[in-house]
Order: sequence, then C-alpha cells, then structure tokens
Amino acid sequence: MQIDIPLTRDLVLIGGGHAHALVMRRWGMKPLPGARLTVINPGPTAPYTGMLPGHVAGHYSRDDLDIDLVRLARFCGARLIDGAVDALDADARVMHIEGWGDLKYDVASLDVGITAEMPEIEGFADHGTGAKPLGQYANRWRAFLRAIEVGDTAPEVAVIGGGVAGVELSLAMAHALRNVSKRPVITVLEAADQTTGTGPKARARLMQAMDALGVTLRTGAQVERIAADHVALLDGSRIAAAFTVASAGARPHAWIADTGLPLENGFVRVTETLSVEGYDTLFAVGDCAHLTHAPRPKAGVFAVREAPILHDNLRAVLTGGKMRAFHPQKHYLKLISLGGKSALAERGGLTVSGPLLWRWKDHIDRSFMDKLTDLPAMPAPRLPAVRALGGDTAKPLCAGCGSKIAGDSLAQALTVLPPPARADVLSRPGDDAAVLAHGARKQVMTTDHLRAFTADPVTLTRIAAVHALGDIWAMGASPQAALSSVTLPRMSRTLQARTLAEVLRTASEVMRAAGADLVGGHSTMGSETVIGFSLTGLCDGDPIGHDGAQSGDALILTRPIGTGVILAAEMAGQARGTNVQAMLRRMGTPQGDAAAILSGAQAMTDVTGFGLAGHLLAICKASGVGAQIVLDAVPVYDGALDLSAAGHFSSLHADNLRGAPVTYHDPQDPKFALLHDPQTAGGLLAAVPANQADFLIERLCAAGHVAARIGRFTDDAPRIVCA
Repeated sequence: MQIDIPLTRDLVLIGGGHAHALVMRRWGMKPLPGARLTVINPGPTAPYTGMLPGHVAGHYSRDDLDIDLVRLARFCGARLIDGAVDALDADARVMHIEGWGDLKYDVASLDVGITAEMPEIEGFADHGTGAKPLGQYANRWRAFLRAIEVGDTAPEVAVIGGGVAGVELSLAMAHALRNVSKRPVITVLEAADQTTGTGPKARARLMQAMDALGVTLRTGAQVERIAADHVALLDGSRIAAAFTVASAGARPHAWIADTGLPLENGFVRVTETLSVEGYDTLFAVGDCAHLTHAPRPKAGVFAVREAPILHDNLRAVLTGGKMRAFHPQKHYLKLISLGGKSALAERGGLTVSGPLLWRWKDHIDRSFMDKLTDLPAMPAPRLPAVRALGGDTAKPLCAGCGSKIAGDSLAQALTVLPPPARADVLSRPGDDAAVLAHGARKQVMTTDHLRAFTADPVTLTRIAAVHALGDIWAMGASPQAALSSVTLPRMSRTLQARTLAEVLRTASEVMRAAGADLVGGHSTMGSETVIGFSLTGLCDGDPIGHDGAQSGDALILTRPIGTGVILAAEMAGQARGTNVQAMLRRMGTPQGDAAAILSGAQAMTDVTGFGLAGHLLAICKASGVGAQIVLDAVPVYDGALDLSAAGHFSSLHADNLRGAPVTYHDPQDPKFALLHDPQTAGGLLAAVPANQADFLIERLCAAGHVAARIGRFTDDAPRIVCA
C-alpha cells in the first residue's frame, strides 16, 4: 500500500529565471514529498538571455529563445501562476500578485532578473525600450523590423549604453537591419569615454566589428530626452532613432525597494547560502541578488551555477537539513556575439574571435535549452501481469470533461429513472439543467464538477465555475445561487485554510460577476483535487431548450474547440505552454454576455464533454432536424490541430466518436477528429434564424468572443454531415 504523505509546506519560486528553471528540472527528477511547489511568472515562458542577440540578429526563432515554464511545471508537479509579484512581506511570509491577490508561503525564492528601463529620461516611457525584460524587447524588435519591411518607419536605431550588452545588441541589430534595409543607421551612446566591460584587446575587436557593420559609437553622450524619431543629448545634438533601446547597466525592479529587505544599490543582499540576510526562509538568486560574501558582475553564468546550491538549500530548509555555501568563480568566460555567425571570447585578458567561437557559443546555448526542453520521460505505469479481461490499457485518465462517463453508458443508466412525479418539475429530456416551476417564473438547476487538469486551484476554480454556469446561460437563465463542492488532496490544516481561501475567493468573484451568490457548499479531502458547483438560475419565460431548431437555421459557436486534445497532450508534456495558457485564459472567460446576445436563439446548449458533434446531435434529435457543419469554419484553439495530427486524443474521444457519428469524406482529417473532442468550459452552440446570424456574430466578436457561423440545420433526419 502506498503511503499518503500530506502536503505540509508551500515553496514558492518568484520568477522563471535561469536558476529557477534549473531548480524546477531538478525538482521534477526527485520531488520532495509533502512540499507543494508554486512558480509565479508573468507569462508561460521565460526568455533565455544567452540566445537573445542571436534572436535579434535573426539566427534563432522566438521559440528557440523561450523556456517553456508550463512544460517544466507539469514535469515537476508545480502550479504555475501567470502573474507578477509586486509586493512581499518577508516577516509575514506573504506576497501580493498583481491582479491575483495575496499568496502565503513557508519558503520562497526570488529570481526576477533586472530591468533596463530608464523612466528618469524624459520620453522614455513613450518612445524607449529597455533591453530587459527580454521578452518585451524581443517582441518590440520584431515589430520594428516588420514596420521597416512595409515602409512604415526608418531603419534608425539608438542604443543607450556602451557596455558589453549594448555593443552586442547593436551588432545583432545591425546584422538584422542589413537584411531589410540598404542604409541602416545604428548609434551606440555611451556616457564614458570608451566602451566598458571588457579588456583592451576585446574592446579593439568589438570596435572593428562595429565599424564593419556600420555601427557608430558616440562617447561622452549624455541623454536628455527621447522622441519618436530621435534622441536628444545634453550638448544639443540629436541622434536619429525610430527605435531606442536602453542597455545602460542593471537596474532592480522598483517594487523590491518597498519590501523592507536588506538591499545593496537596490539589489537583495544574500549570504553565502543564497538566503536573504536575516531571513532563513527567503532566498534570492540571479541578477536581482547581491552576493555579500563574493560580489560579482550581473552575468547569467552565476545564475546557472547557483541553481544546484539553491535547489539543495531549499530542500534543506523544508526538511530541517543543513545548507551549503555558494562559491562563485573569480573569473568567467565572456562569449560575445559579433552580429553574424561569429563571436568573441575573453577570459583573463586572453581574447579570441571567429566563426568557430560562434559555433561553440551556439552549442553551449542549445545544450542549455535542450536540458530544459528535452525533459526525461517518466516511466509509464506497467500493466499487472494478471488482470481481469478487458483491462488492457495503462493510459492515464484525462481530467476536466475528458473524464466523463461515456454518453451511451449514461443514456443507458438514465433509462431506469421514472418520469417526474411532481407537477412543478418541468424538465424535458436532454435539457442542460432541470426546470422547476417558481411562481410566475421558471427556475433552472444544474451541477457540474471537474477533475483537476492544472495544479493551480485558482485557475481550476475559475474554469470550473464558468463551466458550471454554462448550463444556466445555455438555457437563457440568469444565475441565482451556487453551492460549491471542493475535494482537496490530503494536506495540513494550514494548507487547507490557504487553499480553501483561494478557491472560495475565486468562486465568489466569478459567481458575483455573473449575478449569483455563493451561498454554501461542502468540502472534503481525497486522492485528487475536484472542484464543482451546483447552481440555480431564473427565467422570466420558458428556458431555451434543445427542441426549437428549424430547418434553415444558422448554427453559431461562441468558442474554439480542442481543449481535450491540448489538455491530454499537456499532461504528456507535449503541448506548447503558450498555447496551453492562452486556452486556459479563454476557458476561464465568462459567457454571460454571449448568452444575452443569443437570448433569442431557437435552441441552445453548451459544448462540453460529449464534444461538438455529440451536443449538436442532441439538438438535432430533440428538434427532429439534421445538421451540416462547414469544417473550415469551425474555430480551433492554437496548437490543437497539430496535436490532433500527432495522434493526441482525450480519454473520452473514442466513446464520443461512437456516440455521435458524423458523415465526412475524410475521416482521417485531424480537424474532423476534433468534432468529437470533449470540451471543458466550451462555447455556446445556438440555432438562430439565418437572417440574424451575421449580426449576432458581429456583436459576439465585438464583445471579445471567438464566435463563428459553422453550419446550418437541414430537413434531414437527425444526423450530422460535414462539408
């Protein structure tokens, strides 16, 4: 019998920097029983600094540059919160996440990097871009290149800062600009009398590379202000620039100054164990930290070397063990890209450059990224040698609606129920919710629960609430009241209180925004997290059912399909984090406004576990009509089509395919397979008069929904044909 270890400690990694990414990999190889790991980062990816110049120059794609934190989080069993910490109280052990709320912790670590923003310069906020954060700079750079290609802007760039980073970026940008413009203008502005950060030999070689690519160095340059098309210097001169980049040294994030932590020029002071001075349960690494025992320049090499020490010391604090000391090397190798596929290496005064150095740098960078991308495959569970007949699968059960009972099994079980005996029970076969008489009005009632497909209870709760509300909205009712049902894995009383507070706060926010009150519920512990809701809603007239569709009506869908495939692939570590996070955000977006726009629908349902085809067939059977789907018109979540083509399917897919067959000339089409993909928090599916469809879709899209006219109803017998 496997021992059930309760969760007792919360470990939070703030930021997805290099050190934390490596800690996540190590954690996944050997998780600590009883510790719950949370990672907080603004976005599903973290750019790798070593490959940024190569990306700017055009040698690497953006995908090459990004560390996929969603995949790493799945590998190490962490919950990933998409957000940014903007306050921290180390004495109370609580942090605040912008747009999310407070999060308590037992042990935490900071790896939030630095910024190159220069808000003290007039015009920077409107016309300048910091070289860090890297993601923002990379995005703006690609947009600038596109603007040059179409002739919307001049190929003129100014770089504020003549250190290694500024010179390296100027060379990369010069190389890229030569591919889109005949006369690019790149100027490096340095306040000192020469470039900084290297020895004389390396400096001379960098100057040669700048001359070769037409990069101008302006020393003794004091920036006064930045405009849309130039940089004004204190001496009165103007430097032409349609794109201005700041790379003048490392600057700490402003919010750290308000934490009350011990700081050195704004950077968090840490001891030799990487713990913050005076705080044994808070650590800081990477560029945001200052090593008091061995001060070093801000360089990625130190963050990488800190990772194993940080990992071991975090485990030591969580287990009551002894911490280790970090001893950084005194000298380190600088590898500097020279724009094209050539690089310079400097260490201890020795300088070498050439294409061979670039290939070496490329190998180092790709090896680092491979370590975080090609994660070790966890061994699949073995089937017992002796088992009952029919038990021939070891595939994990999908979560969300992918774990629903098969439609035909459910239909068979429902046959044992007698028809309603009460006169005030008005439910019709196939209704999304029960219908009850409520004075002069009608009340609808439903319940829905989801197995966890994410380690973040807040994300799961938000999506579960929107998912449950779908039945109320689909019937044209106004949400009234909700009861929650919460199952949490075994955990200490402290973690129970923390987690329940997060769940109930989120549930209340979603329900209150929908017009309903969260009035009670039930909570328990079990083998996994399950969040569910029972809901009531009110209708002034008759609820919208499945039985009103007519031949000729248009078929409208308010949300893409593909959640089952993406969630199944993500569980296997095969989905792209950017696609997963974008889908989760859409799934957690309420559809009450969409339901209001479609309030005049002839028939409506929400697309959930039985897939688009299964729920459409339910309308066809209740209305006595057929349906034709235009496959090309059906919106699909980014990444779902490729994953479907690669053979990823939800646990429920085969049952859905059997329960709602669709006639189509190419049953192997990966998009066709998505018609049977079980959806969690799926879109509303409505039958509307054909002459109203375009107007309704325009209103839905204006409200932010990915709505589409995907087909029509026909006078055929109940069946679905795909065109």
